Amino acid sequence: MTFRRFRTTCLKLSPLLLLALAADAQAPRPSLEQILSYAFPDQLTAAARGERVAWVFNIRGVRNIWVADGPDFKNARPVTHYSEDDGQPLAALTLTPDGRTAAYARGSETNGEGEVADPANFVNRPQQQVWAVDIDRGGEPRLLGTMECGSEGCEDIELSPDGRYAAWAARGRIWVAPVSGGMPAQPIGYVRGNNIQPRWSPDGTRIAFTSQRGDHSFIVVYDFQNQSLLYLAPSFDRDLLPRWSPDGKHIAFIRLHGLQARLPLIPQRPEPWTIWVADATTGKARVLWQSGAGPDDSFPRLRQGETFQFVGNDRILFASEQDGWNHLYTIALNGGSPLRLTEGAYEVEQVTVSPDGQWIYYTSNQNDIDRRHIWRVRPTGGSPEAVTQGDTIEWSPVITGDGRQVLCLGSSATVPAMPYRITAGGREMLAREALPADYPSQALVVPKQVVFKSADGLEIHGQLFVPRDLHPPAPAIVFMHGGPIRQMVLGFHYMDYYHNAYAENQYLASLGFVVLSVNYRLGTMYGRAFREPAHAGWRGAAEYQDIVAAAHYLQSLPYVDAHRIGLWGGSYGGYLTALGLARNSDLFAAGVDLHGVHDWSAFLNRWMRFEGGGMSSPPDLAEAVRLARESSPVSAVDRWTSPVLLIQGDDDRNVPFSQSVDLVQRLREHHVPFETLVFPDEIHGFLMWKSWLRAYQATADFFVRVLMRGEKIAVAP
Repeated sequence: MTFRRFRTTCLKLSPLLLLALAADAQAPRPSLEQILSYAFPDQLTAAARGERVAWVFNIRGVRNIWVADGPDFKNARPVTHYSEDDGQPLAALTLTPDGRTAAYARGSETNGEGEVADPANFVNRPQQQVWAVDIDRGGEPRLLGTMECGSEGCEDIELSPDGRYAAWAARGRIWVAPVSGGMPAQPIGYVRGNNIQPRWSPDGTRIAFTSQRGDHSFIVVYDFQNQSLLYLAPSFDRDLLPRWSPDGKHIAFIRLHGLQARLPLIPQRPEPWTIWVADATTGKARVLWQSGAGPDDSFPRLRQGETFQFVGNDRILFASEQDGWNHLYTIALNGGSPLRLTEGAYEVEQVTVSPDGQWIYYTSNQNDIDRRHIWRVRPTGGSPEAVTQGDTIEWSPVITGDGRQVLCLGSSATVPAMPYRITAGGREMLAREALPADYPSQALVVPKQVVFKSADGLEIHGQLFVPRDLHPPAPAIVFMHGGPIRQMVLGFHYMDYYHNAYAENQYLASLGFVVLSVNYRLGTMYGRAFREPAHAGWRGAAEYQDIVAAAHYLQSLPYVDAHRIGLWGGSYGGYLTALGLARNSDLFAAGVDLHGVHDWSAFLNRWMRFEGGGMSSPPDLAEAVRLARESSPVSAVDRWTSPVLLIQGDDDRNVPFSQSVDLVQRLREHHVPFETLVFPDEIHGFLMWKSWLRAYQATADFFVRVLMRGEKIAVAP
């Protein structure tokens, strides 16, 4: 549909739309606190035997592990009893095979200075540590590891096949502890490098892991009985993701080329890769499959870690984008051509295999490009089958250990995320009591899918939130997700950060703003060419034209005030917010920038300072620095006139706090009106619910004051 045709359609429908909106105007307006009061579920997992599942609920910042048992899963209950919004996340949840014990990590990883996040301002320094809790017997969680997990975090916990031991990576080493808590955690031995990705052998006598050595890496196998190390076909390349065959005879892994010094920065280059299979006893390995050398043949980093695995003893499952879309393939252990399992203009995301190995379950946007549903396909091929469909959204599928039940997490446009059991008639909510009885679903709007064209003709998808209580001409707001490898969907999002952002867009709509959430180029689920366009990001900011096109689309709507359009976003969305205000204050009247990048060249300049222009410096570093700066908001700050609210935590581990410190000084210098909200010791994705509430309330209040009331923001001294 062309831009002009879309505008005509809107003009024809607008009287009916206005009547419908007027009929809904009597719905009570919910508060932001009400909209954010959901119980966000995450880390859904199933025991290897029986019908027990577990997940983490984050209820207003209070995080606890919940479990439920089949066949009806109506006995959902918490098994931990943390009670404070204390900024201590729970991660790496896993169940012992019998489902009687849960292991997990609690707390945040450390930053570059070795400091643990402490947004609650505890007097005693918090730590991230590994814990276990008995589910049936009750009792308090027990500590399995007394060391701090370090910058990687203890977020890759692997339980032994008999459920007696837990292994995880921390501070560059692989640690093992009995789940009973009877002995403190011990490292498996001294191995150089940063050792990650531990995987137990099926008989529990060995652990395979990745040993990172900077420009190269190895797959190593530690034998507990012999206390020995075996390196699998060591080379000058980077090996990762070791996977055991079910019979323990083979280990499959992925090999990428080693890092090459002095490669130019500006051109984007393919990343070819190979699948290797090694004899788990001798370490001898062979190439099973080799990618091509084109851009679409590059190693796909979209959840390859969970996709790459054995399916039975004789086939290996992997993802490839060789046709321009992220799809599933299997290949026989004895070689041959891969078998393509999925194909078409959609992408596969999350993957799990049934306990009997007969089905591969996955989520994708097949036949519904701006939502997620669950599908399944045989490892040996055949037509994929839809497990869920419709106007809802589903993700994180799991199959119970007995293979009888499929569960997932799901949401809709007006109902936030909850756990569900898939039934013949659709889906059945678990733990309904965790969702507040007065949750204001009836007051929320159903966003409309819109498609418009950018200046270069590229089709851009978005979600349009039209207020129930619409008073034309209404102010409007463009929202940009972060990442940028993300996609906003037509409902509550499957990631907690964007689940919150969706709730904020609903709140802004309830206040009377028309909101357009934009899936700009660089995002996922529209193919590799869309995700990796030329001249984007610090190489030219080509994606910015999509944001301008979104504003022009809003201006074409008869019920939008073309002169009262704002924009907001976090992280990469914060970068695009600042870029919009710097380049087009004539188009964007105000913005809210959460922890955005403001000067790409600072990252490359830091590289230049550390390397000192030596042999390892790229030959085009100076040109790259120039291009990065031109692609940054600071390059156009002299044209910035619209007011902005800047929000960031000063322990941000993704975007340096110094990016906003520097921007504030430049805004002062150019007499740009701005306000700030700073959270001491908060990280990039705020750990405390009260931080989200305060940040989003400040965002809404700022837009109400500037775009609705026309208040002037003072220039800061």
